[in-house]
Amino acid sequence: MATIAPNDEKKSYDGEIEAKEHAGTVSQFKADAVEAETSEYNMTVMEAVKAYPMACFWAFVMSSTIIMESYDVFLIGNFIALPAFASRFGVWNAATEKYVIVTKWQSALQMAGQLGALIGVFLAGPLTSRIGYRWATLVGLVLMNATIFVMFFANSLPLFFVAQLLEGLPWGIFIANAPAYCSEIVPLRLRAPATQVLQMFWAVGSIIVGAVTFVYNTRPDENAYNRIPIALQWLFPTPLAILMFMAPESPWWLVRKGRLEEAAHSVERLGRKSMLNAGEAVAMMRRVVDLEKSTAAPSYIELLKGSDLRRTLIVCGIYAAQNLAGNLIANQAVYFFEQAGMTTNTAFALGLITSALQMIFVMLSWILTTYYGRRPIYLWGTGFNIVMLVALGIAASVGTSTMASNAQASFGLIVSVAFTFAAAPVSWCVIAETSAVRLRPLTTGMGRATYYIIEIPCIFLGSFMLNPTGGNLGGKCGYVWGATALVCWVTAYFCLPEMKGRSYREIDIMFKRKIPARHFEKTVIDMQDDE
Repeated sequence: MATIAPNDEKKSYDGEIEAKEHAGTVSQFKADAVEAETSEYNMTVMEAVKAYPMACFWAFVMSSTIIMESYDVFLIGNFIALPAFASRFGVWNAATEKYVIVTKWQSALQMAGQLGALIGVFLAGPLTSRIGYRWATLVGLVLMNATIFVMFFANSLPLFFVAQLLEGLPWGIFIANAPAYCSEIVPLRLRAPATQVLQMFWAVGSIIVGAVTFVYNTRPDENAYNRIPIALQWLFPTPLAILMFMAPESPWWLVRKGRLEEAAHSVERLGRKSMLNAGEAVAMMRRVVDLEKSTAAPSYIELLKGSDLRRTLIVCGIYAAQNLAGNLIANQAVYFFEQAGMTTNTAFALGLITSALQMIFVMLSWILTTYYGRRPIYLWGTGFNIVMLVALGIAASVGTSTMASNAQASFGLIVSVAFTFAAAPVSWCVIAETSAVRLRPLTTGMGRATYYIIEIPCIFLGSFMLNPTGGNLGGKCGYVWGATALVCWVTAYFCLPEMKGRSYREIDIMFKRKIPARHFEKTVIDMQDDE
């Protein structure tokens, strides 16, 4: 029998002690993580608000960056309907006895910002992964201030196109970062309202534009579309930059970077110290980050591998569907109302009413999504819009009369409002929850890029269908968008999972287990499971 030397015996004993200490540390770490996750499960919505009041505030601030994209998207859409803008840059149309912007420039102006944003979202992913949500957003806000100058001094359609293209770059950063940041700083029960605030601020931007253009639409000179409407964009970037400079970084991003003390400090800034344990919250985040751990830096290639491919396809699909299920009618509401036979003043008034109703219905959707989930609201909401879009097409097919025009305007308004009551706000929840924590900035960027890639040809198609110098279909475009919305509904039925009330750990595990989308809601994941 071999004998053990005293030194060897001591080394063996020390190693055993270290192993036990390590096991004890791991056990305590997991217990803390489980405790934090259980605490979030047991919170009601109001308890979560009381425990994390500053998280709600900072989610509100980050979401308000979306006002700038919304404002400019609706502004350029409304400029096309402005008589002063059309008479300055358009051509005379004998059929309507009005000046109109020719189809190619109408489409180009509306897609320029989206083209810039497409570039911006691809820049946002790597930039945010490297420097964080806070600094990446600050870069976008500074860039936004600079690019507004180009649009302010634009005096031709090509210059307006370039201005929109440049402004799109920071839009891409905002739209990629906002849903990810909002979902990471709030507890489980607040993920739906925190991300759906984005849709509310989209409506806020359109309300501001609607009010400004409604006031100025009767002016015959360039002040109807220049100076004040454009200069108002400068109201947003500087105050938001000051607030974002003071904002805490996402604790999830800090944990991914191994900066655990800073992550704990960030958690304390987001919530009430008396109602939460920052150490346990960080342990919960570390547990999820460890599940997704990889030696390689996050890259777009990873989005196309393994279970992450399925997650990427869901995010890209839900983003693409926003353009295919009635959204373009909402974005071109004023122009649509004009083509439906309304006077210019009535069209702008209806556009403003539509935006106000959208804001109200987005807030009502918080209740639906929080208590009834994502999947059923998306399916029922999209299904309703399909019926309304077909009804819009029928109303436009029965002949020209005041009643037919009013019916088209009514169905167009209902489609625009219904979209922001169900499908649109639910989409933000799905986008934020589906992506893996480690790859979230890249996934949201890729998803939004898909949105723009689909939107750009859809803008050309939508403009062609509505423009008197193009297809001149008017409300008959409802048949086209109804068909594309039906495709979205069928795809969502088979592919969209229900993630209401699920922690990021559970979502990770279910995707790795390849659970079918329709079985997500009934699947039970044990609190001790790590995969």
